[in-house]
Amino acid sequence: MSELVEHIQVHVEPEYQAGESAPGDQRYVFSYTITVHNRSAHSIQLLARHWKITQSSGKVQEVRGKGVIGQQPLIGPGQQFRYTSRAVLDGPVGVMEGSYTCLDTTEQRAFEVPIAAFRLAGPNQVH
Repeated sequence: MSELVEHIQVHVEPEYQAGESAPGDQRYVFSYTITVHNRSAHSIQLLARHWKITQSSGKVQEVRGKGVIGQQPLIGPGQQFRYTSRAVLDGPVGVMEGSYTCLDTTEQRAFEVPIAAFRLAGPNQVH
């Protein structure tokens, strides 16, 4: 199954949402757009997500759930799935990392796709 994981690529584009944030209330909103590329010869289905969100305060939050944005998308060979979601932090800097649980629909086997750590940072943050 590790061969299949090597052909699934996850690209993340985080963005600070100034209009939804309230720094005076320690509310920093970030959107992140994720594109899952299936570069394998098998169709896959994204079944679940697991996120670990580490805030600048040291607070760690774990989020688990079915699919993403209410969907469990089927991604065919050579296809991609793109979605945008949000995270609300209590400080201007944080880090997210995690994984997707996917199903190889050809072999009917579940496997984990790691999502490398990415930085969430408000304006003028150099951490």
